[in-house]
Amino acid sequence: MRQTLLLLFRMLLSASACACTLLVAQPSGGPYGPLNQIYPIPEGVRLIHVAPDGDPQSDGDQLTHPTTIENAIAMATTGDAILLRGGLYRTGSLRFNQGILLQPYGSEQPVFTGTLPAADWTLQGDQHWVTTWKHLFPAAPADWWRAERHVDTTPLHRFNYDMVFADGRRLVSAGSVDEVDANSYFIDYAAGRVYIGLDPEQHAIEITAHDSAMVRTLRRVHGRDNDGKGPTIRGITFTRYARLALLVEGIEPQQPMDPSDFGKDIVGTTLEHLTISHCSRVAGYFRGDGFTMRHCRVEDCGTEGIYVINSANVLLERNVVTRTNSHAPIRGYYASAIKIFNQSHHVVVRDNLIIDNPHASGIWYDVGNRHGLIVNNWVERTNDGFFFEISEGAICARNVFVDCRPGVRLLNSADVAVVQNTFVNSAIEVNRSLRSSEAGDHFGWHASAGPSVADRDRHQVQNNLMFSDRVMSAGFIQVREQEGVESIARQPQLAQLDGNLYASVAVPTPLWTWGRSGYPAPEPSEVIGSLHDLQSAYPEFERHGRAEFLQGQTLLRSVSLKRMQPRAGASGMDAGVRLADALSNAAGLESSDPFPGAYVPVRKP
Repeated sequence: MRQTLLLLFRMLLSASACACTLLVAQPSGGPYGPLNQIYPIPEGVRLIHVAPDGDPQSDGDQLTHPTTIENAIAMATTGDAILLRGGLYRTGSLRFNQGILLQPYGSEQPVFTGTLPAADWTLQGDQHWVTTWKHLFPAAPADWWRAERHVDTTPLHRFNYDMVFADGRRLVSAGSVDEVDANSYFIDYAAGRVYIGLDPEQHAIEITAHDSAMVRTLRRVHGRDNDGKGPTIRGITFTRYARLALLVEGIEPQQPMDPSDFGKDIVGTTLEHLTISHCSRVAGYFRGDGFTMRHCRVEDCGTEGIYVINSANVLLERNVVTRTNSHAPIRGYYASAIKIFNQSHHVVVRDNLIIDNPHASGIWYDVGNRHGLIVNNWVERTNDGFFFEISEGAICARNVFVDCRPGVRLLNSADVAVVQNTFVNSAIEVNRSLRSSEAGDHFGWHASAGPSVADRDRHQVQNNLMFSDRVMSAGFIQVREQEGVESIARQPQLAQLDGNLYASVAVPTPLWTWGRSGYPAPEPSEVIGSLHDLQSAYPEFERHGRAEFLQGQTLLRSVSLKRMQPRAGASGMDAGVRLADALSNAAGLESSDPFPGAYVPVRKP
């Protein structure tokens, strides 16, 4: 654990230096997402000026004679800067393999959209209109999707990529013409026809015509080979693409591999101050070491928002991700606002706002990840605020989890420190099962990329503030394992549990659930309701913990106003244990008395 902590602390310092920002010791409160910018014109590089009405015959070397974005992408080589005039770019599927810069001209606002206006509608019957459309993107669920579990709530037409908008409002797909109403559409893919239930003479109807905006490809394109350098893209809005807005390609491991053998195909991609919305699957798939995404807003995308795959030394900072998988949710697709996947190492997720994702997880590290650092984030109304699965080594510190189900979930993983967080009506769940590749796992080799059944332990839960003003029937912390694990795993999942404050306002809430039962939806087998009972049963735990029933008292400054700092002199703030130096440094703590939660308490004079 000590080696993991030192690695993570060095990673945090390195990420801070790269971002040129100060180390923040709890959620900053913003600003999150894109900031208005006046972009300076780069010097010493070739400039290519583009505009929505640019001349495809121009080389774009003059501001007064811009070219098209398609022509600029075909011309640009590494080091060139494409300057975009403001306006609407109806384009997509732009492919390039060079480390170029794309940014607005000055303070102008370029918007890329993947839709086209739909005309030539014909009234069919007295309530449906139909048009022929040649840009269709039929799709099917992935082969691992469990139709027998989810098809009743997720009909197969939901997996198609196409989208239809009426006056900017996204309609819902229907399974037949008979189901179509003013809020939905149906696509007959065999005939290439789109049906709607709105009079197109009275509404502006647009339909997707591109499945992506830009692809940074590995392949040879425009007469050039991949030079391995990622682009910098900033200040642009991407919206309404039938699959995703941005794609950075890379070779993806199909088995556990040494990290030196992947992530090197395209290195150093940087995204800043982007808005990405209404992509039917994800905002983007991002591969390659040295990826940075900061001050971006991702909203109303499908099964994932930001999706990082098999990459190292990644920084996600000051982004907003909201309403993932919220439009006609797809069930059984493991949606997530931020997904870190497949052997990604040293990924820092710092000071982001993850909010209103009730049908998706928040920050999910899955399959063979190492050395994750999750600090200073605000995660609210989101499933699995921080989810760490089949992975090893992470610090989750100084975050605030509000109304999450649960706030933190650790599953079949090892060596995670959950310290100095504030949980509001959000639990911690720790679980391990017999899942392994040797046992014929549904996802094949995935389980072999993480710790074995015998090694799913060494977690630390320290100095967290657990607050509830509603019944949490299973308790603040739930630790379970599948029946049979005990014959293989000899160590408990929690190596340390200490210094936490458990505070309930309205009614007493059980503090912990411990047990062994069925998986993945176990019933509680042992519920512990008091600190005394826990210390009696497990004397090694919570020697410096506190439990408070705050009848008629106030602990936090204002839950309604999202002011989650403890009030001065609040009961229970003497909880806490002094953390190891490396862990304390990684959590951004100054030398001071121990305390619970993300915020330094105000001590009474």
